[in-house]
Amino acid sequence: MSSTTHAQPVTPESLIERAESHMAHFATRWLPPNTAVITAHGEIDAANAQALVDYAMRHGDRIDRLVLDMSGVEFFGTSGFSALHTLNVRCAGEAITWASVPSASVTRLLRICDPDSTLPFYSGVDSALSAVQGEPRRLLQLVPQTR
Repeated sequence: MSSTTHAQPVTPESLIERAESHMAHFATRWLPPNTAVITAHGEIDAANAQALVDYAMRHGDRIDRLVLDMSGVEFFGTSGFSALHTLNVRCAGEAITWASVPSASVTRLLRICDPDSTLPFYSGVDSALSAVQGEPRRLLQLVPQTR
């Protein structure tokens, strides 16, 4: 699997990195403090699903918050879902708060593979950024009613 990366500084506060991996293109935009917005375009399948995880976590030691914008993904195979699960586990292990924005093809697969919406998906990059910059998602807890 070949992957090409180009780094090009835009401002001192942000850096854009780009990579290509078998029918997919990835880019990272840095926002202060320690927030990476990763954009994926193209097709995510068995040939590049692990490359997506590797690309997203390449700077895991300096990321506190991660937004994965997949709104430009045209095809999303089951290997992509496995990659998202792996990303979720790795982010939890490295205390990285993350959120993602799905495309229509990603949403279609999530309805099947993640019917309880356990992965952190949001309707747009702005809402995903708000989520990672705010309080962590809380799990629902059943509380008995008092009478």
